[in-house]
Parts: sequence; C-alpha cells; structure tokens
Amino acid sequence: MMIFVEQMASTFAGVTAVGSLASSSNTTSSNKLSSFASISSTSFGRRQNLALRRAPQSSQIKAAAKELYFNKDGSAIKKLQIGVNKLADLVGVTLGPKGRNVVLESKYGAPKIVNDGVTVAKEVDLEDPVENIGAKLVRQAAAKTNDLAGDGTTTSVVLAQGLITEGVKVVAAGANPVLITRGIEKTTKALVAELKSISKEVEDSELVDVAAVSAGNNYEVGNMIAEAMSKVGRKGVVTLEEGKSAENSLYVVEGMQFDRGYISPYFVTDSEKMTAEYENCKLLLVDKKITNARDLIGVLEDAIKNGYPILIIAEDIEQEALATLVVNKLRGSLKIAALKAPGFGERKSQYLDDIAILTGGTVIRDEVGITLDKADSSVLGHAAKVVLSKDYTTIVGDGSTQEAVEKRVAQIRNLIEIAEQEYEKEKLNERIAKLSGGVAVIQVGAQTETELKEKKLRVEDALNATKAAVDEGIVVGGGCTLLRLASKVDAIKETLDNDEEKVGADIVKRALSYPLKLIAKNAGVNGSVVSEKVLANDNYRFGYNAATDKYEDLMTAGIIDPTKVVRCCLEHASSVAKTFLMSDCVVVEIKEPEPVTVGNPMDNSGYGY
Repeated sequence: MMIFVEQMASTFAGVTAVGSLASSSNTTSSNKLSSFASISSTSFGRRQNLALRRAPQSSQIKAAAKELYFNKDGSAIKKLQIGVNKLADLVGVTLGPKGRNVVLESKYGAPKIVNDGVTVAKEVDLEDPVENIGAKLVRQAAAKTNDLAGDGTTTSVVLAQGLITEGVKVVAAGANPVLITRGIEKTTKALVAELKSISKEVEDSELVDVAAVSAGNNYEVGNMIAEAMSKVGRKGVVTLEEGKSAENSLYVVEGMQFDRGYISPYFVTDSEKMTAEYENCKLLLVDKKITNARDLIGVLEDAIKNGYPILIIAEDIEQEALATLVVNKLRGSLKIAALKAPGFGERKSQYLDDIAILTGGTVIRDEVGITLDKADSSVLGHAAKVVLSKDYTTIVGDGSTQEAVEKRVAQIRNLIEIAEQEYEKEKLNERIAKLSGGVAVIQVGAQTETELKEKKLRVEDALNATKAAVDEGIVVGGGCTLLRLASKVDAIKETLDNDEEKVGADIVKRALSYPLKLIAKNAGVNGSVVSEKVLANDNYRFGYNAATDKYEDLMTAGIIDPTKVVRCCLEHASSVAKTFLMSDCVVVEIKEPEPVTVGNPMDNSGYGY
C-alpha cells in the first residue's frame, strides 16, 4: 500500500513539474497539461479509493487464531476445575431449605434475585476462556436436569463438582482416566437401578410435601399445587401466570377454553355480563370463510324447526352472512352465536379437529368432500354448555366422546415426543389440556416485580417436582438418599472388572455425600458431622432436617424428593464428570482486541468544545 502511494505521489509530482515548466512557455500547452494533471489526480483518487474498499474483504477471510492449552503438570485440567468450582460455589449457595438467593444484574430493568440453580448457572460467563469452558461443561448437567425433571438443578451441579474434584485427584496421581470413567459409568447405572427399587409411589397427601420442599419449605405453595392437582387430576394440566395482586390464587377453567370471543356483540344473551350462554348446544365447524348466507339455510332451518341453539365456528364470516345471522337472532327465531376459529394456519385446522373430537362433530372442509350448502344436522357437534365473552370462549363437552378424546390425547403425546422446539411442545401441551376437560391456573402474586420473578421460579420448580413425583414416585429427601446409595457402592465394586474401575466406584461413593454436606453447611452446621450421624442409623428414612435442625424420620416429617429428580441428577452429573476427566487439552479462540472507533474529522455535528 505504501509503495503504491509513493509511486503515485512521485508521478503526480512529476506531472505537476511538467505543468509548471509548460506554463512558462505557452498557455495552450499549459491548459493541456493542467487537464492531464487533473486526470492523473482523479485516477489516483479512484485507485486509492479502490485499494481502500478492498481492504475489509481481506480481513473477512482471515480466520481467528486458536490458543492451545496442554495438560502439562495438570495445568489445563486445574484451570477447567477452577471454572467448575466457581460455578458450583455460586449455585451451591441456593441449596437446601436455608439456602440463600443470588442477585443477578440485568442490563434492562430491575436486577433479578433468584433461588433457582439453572437460572443462576445460565448467567455465569467467566473472563478466562478455559475457566469458562469448565463452567459451561457443568452448566450442561443443570440444563439437562431442568429439561427432563424441571427441578434438582443445583444438586446436579454440586454432584458434578464432587465427582470432578474426587476424580481429578486420582487422575493426577497417575490413574488411567479411561478405566476410571468406565467405573463411574457402571456404578451410576447400578445405583440408578437401586434407586428405582427403593422408590415408592406418591400418595395424594404427600404431593403437598413434595411441592413445599421444592419451593423452599413453603407450605402455602405446596397446598396450592396439591389442590390444583386434585381438581384436574394427576395427569391434568396446571399452568402458571403472573397475578395482578400481592396474593397467590388458584382457579380452574372447566372444558375447552380459547382466546376468541363472539364476532358480534348482538349475539349476547346476558347483557349485564356481556356474554352469550347456551346449554345443550349444537356446533357447526367450518374450516373456511363463510361468504354466502344461502349456504347456511339447511342447517339454520333444522335448528329453528327443532328449537336447539347453534354455535358457528369458522375461519371468518363475511358481512352479508353475518347480517343474516344477527337479524334472525334479534327477531328471536334463532338461538345462535358465531366466532372465528382459534389459532392460525395449520394450528387453526388442528384446533377445529380437536373441537370436533370433543363434541362429536365433523369439520366442513373442501379436502374431505363436504360442502357447506350440502351439510345437515349429522355433521353438527354437541356440547353440554357453551359460554362466549368478548375475548374468550369455553366449550364444555357432554362426556359422550370420552374414548375418542383419549385416543386424540395419546396421539398428541406422541407428537410431543417427536417435537424439537420448546414452543411447539408448549402448544401441544395446551391442546392436551383443552381436550382433557380442565386446566388449573395458579396466579403468583407479589408486591414488587423482582419478588414476583423469584417467587414464580420457585413455584415453577415446585410444580415440576410434583409432576416428577407423579411420574416415577418418591424417595427420602434432604440429600439423604444419595448418601444412603453410597453404602451400596461396596457391593457394586465386587462386580467390576479391575482395580481402576473400582477406583471409579470409590469416586462416586465419596461424591455422593457432597449435596448433604452443602445443605448442612448452608444451615450453619458441619457437613461431615451430619453425614456421620445419618449413616450411624441403619433406618433409611432417618436423616437430617435442615429446616428444623433435627435428626428424624424424614418421610414422616415430609422431607421428600421425587425419584425422577434424584435419578436425573445422578445420571447427568456422572455424564459431565466422565467427559471432563477424559479431557487432556483445551483449544480456545484468541480474542482479538476490539478496534477503537475513530471519530470522523469532517463531522460537524458536535459543538467543538
């Protein structure tokens, strides 16, 4: 670039010199030469411009350099372990009934104060790139446990930290990490089988305890979740909302409810509440626009003759057809209401099919070969009750289609298993809830937005823990089940192939005491003393209640954990620890210093002082 500029500058200088010489002899040649000089200067400007424009392209092609950290004297693993410990120590603060909260800075709005392990873990981003990789590895255990069980994220991180700490000591002493990780894997599998054998099915009275323990011994939340479960059934759907008041509240939506109200307020039957209500109502479901009132004549005449109310759900109803319906409703000759189908695109068609299955009707659509003008009473669905407001519609089925509904729910459950996106799963779960005939909604209330977010996360954990308990049963809580499983490791060691695999089993045995020790530490007690006292008693239900600082029968005291949560913690923590111990070199990207933006000297927008 420099050579190019110098050459051009010398040429330019030469041309100027010639121009000055010529000007002394005659003006004509001076004009010619000056024009030549100007051409040279413009072409020089263009070339320089071209060279400057090309420069960014070359920087785009350039790949970022990588830095390699080899494990000489265990230095790379030590750095990774520092990252693991930083994350685990931060998340560990929240463990147990006497665990504290973590304050998270928010770029926008108020800071978040949370007690939820996975939320804290997601916020951690360490400055040192190798330490950050260590933190990210352990974060995976928390995220995976959260996805599957919805609770126990802190325990996953603490258990992973225990396995890594114990494992690194052994590997540093010269043991073979390949065989050690094999030992960890075999021991974990055997312990999961053992865990399932000691698990018991949860009773309705114990659901309160499961939810309360997960919410940090908050029995108000526990009772509310248990009540919600009793109203919609164990497999029913319970959802959370942010409430408007400072108090928590619970309400149950019976039947299928969706956020579409009547098309016209003229359909209202109760002018005080501004709602349209009909009992023993027939439903006409149309998966297209209704443009012509003549198409509806056959169905409407039958409704007038037999005196039953009718609800029309269509993609849209155009003005002419809508006017006909309204006029007949106002004259009193026809009990009718109409609304637009819920959802959009493909989801709209699925909702219409769901309504058809709930009410025993048939959706009128061209692909099926049914046209609206040929439709009769045989395609109509039947609902025990229909309520339409300005924003919502509720359809309560008459129970005659229960078998078809169950088949449809099973079909949607299969779709949930295949679905990859979280949003899609959420929408499919909503459809199950609507078909199942009821949704319990818990409204979480608080005085400030910061408290509301923290409270909502706690209630969400409690709800997930309760669902997990329903799925796979319960075990003794308070970290005692993991501690008791450690005593089973000696028997498992006998089945292992060699001494180094047995060392892997010992690593698991020592790590299983970490969660209980941390629960005790957060309660202000010596963890080692607590674990010794618990193991001194052979009764597997006996343990340490950190909330009351007593040693007692934890099942009776209501300190219960869902088996699914404990299983996920064990599996995911060992999975992360195995991959960690097998690592021997770290490759990270070298961060390039950010270019300093230079102000434009020609910019006159400032005030100049």
